[in-house]
Amino acid sequence: MTDLDKRLIKARTALVLEHPFIGMIALNMPQKLDDSLDPPTAATNGKEVRYHPEFVKSLSDEELKFLVAHECMHPMLEHNFRRGERDPRMWNQAGDYVINQHLTDDNVGRMPSQGLLNKSLFDAGGGTTDGIYKIIEQDDDGSGGGEGQGHGDPLDDCQDGQGTPAEQAQEAAEWKVRVAQAAQSAKMMGKMSAGLERLVSEVLNPKVNWRDVLQRFVTKAVDTDRTFARPSRRFTQQGLYMPSRSGEALGEICFAIDCSGSVGQSDLDQFASEIKRVKEDLNPKCIHVIYFDSEVSHYDKFDRDADINISMHGGGGTDFAPVFAYMDDNDIQPVACVFLTDLYCNSFGNEPDCPVLWVSTGDEQAPFGDVVKM
Repeated sequence: MTDLDKRLIKARTALVLEHPFIGMIALNMPQKLDDSLDPPTAATNGKEVRYHPEFVKSLSDEELKFLVAHECMHPMLEHNFRRGERDPRMWNQAGDYVINQHLTDDNVGRMPSQGLLNKSLFDAGGGTTDGIYKIIEQDDDGSGGGEGQGHGDPLDDCQDGQGTPAEQAQEAAEWKVRVAQAAQSAKMMGKMSAGLERLVSEVLNPKVNWRDVLQRFVTKAVDTDRTFARPSRRFTQQGLYMPSRSGEALGEICFAIDCSGSVGQSDLDQFASEIKRVKEDLNPKCIHVIYFDSEVSHYDKFDRDADINISMHGGGGTDFAPVFAYMDDNDIQPVACVFLTDLYCNSFGNEPDCPVLWVSTGDEQAPFGDVVKM
């Protein structure tokens, strides 16, 4: 056993004593030195961890402790099993931003100087690898080369899991069991931080990404728009006169914002950015924004060429019925309506003709429409 092997064992032992949740996961990960790694840092495929000797030598004991913990969290967060068609380097970068933030917040060792850490990016991505990946992908130079401009090198090489998709799914399921067991043991020892406990809850009970739901919801409204003005070529060849997709941009869409005080500024900022994204990606005919509390407090309409500005108006109780009444009274007929609210209200009014999505900051349900948790 070399001195470097001993240092790796020492780092893992320190994690077991100081951060037992991560330490117990580390005990399930075989580790070895490998001077053939390229890049010459570290690598994991979800089954084992390999470290380049020179990289280990360059790190202090606290930095090595951080690195060992870092490698455990890639498979824990299923980074090795759910990349799909996403760019491997940008996926690795996104995963590192998530892992490094959690380890830094929990004071696990000390992050090596080359580690990727950006709290603003972490928050903007909703603290998820998928959310951060989308931001990094947009930051790319547009060439499609996957270089992730503006984001440095990860601490390691996060490799895809081995085997068939079914075998990888089985391995991911086994990791959930390990995570649950390690969390239970750490709780019994009284050494499970609130931050890691929340992370474990998200791993074992993953939340739906509300941004993805919103995009699918709005895009679906485009897909249902058909017209007889230009018949479908596919059916015309069969002697049938059938409508085709109009090929036009999204029709009118309505966003309703709860200003009763239950929606915070950070929630509003996230929602506003998604409204702007809908405008950029789908170019709707116009966007209606209705602000409300116990009544409609403000209304804005943004045409295709207008710049969107979202800010709070009002601040009373909550009543959804006036929003639908306002739409009827002002002949607002959107293809879809999206609410930002905590849903703490019993006055929903009559269900409109258009589909409704409730982006909720609370835990309540709605009598109609679809609900997604922010």
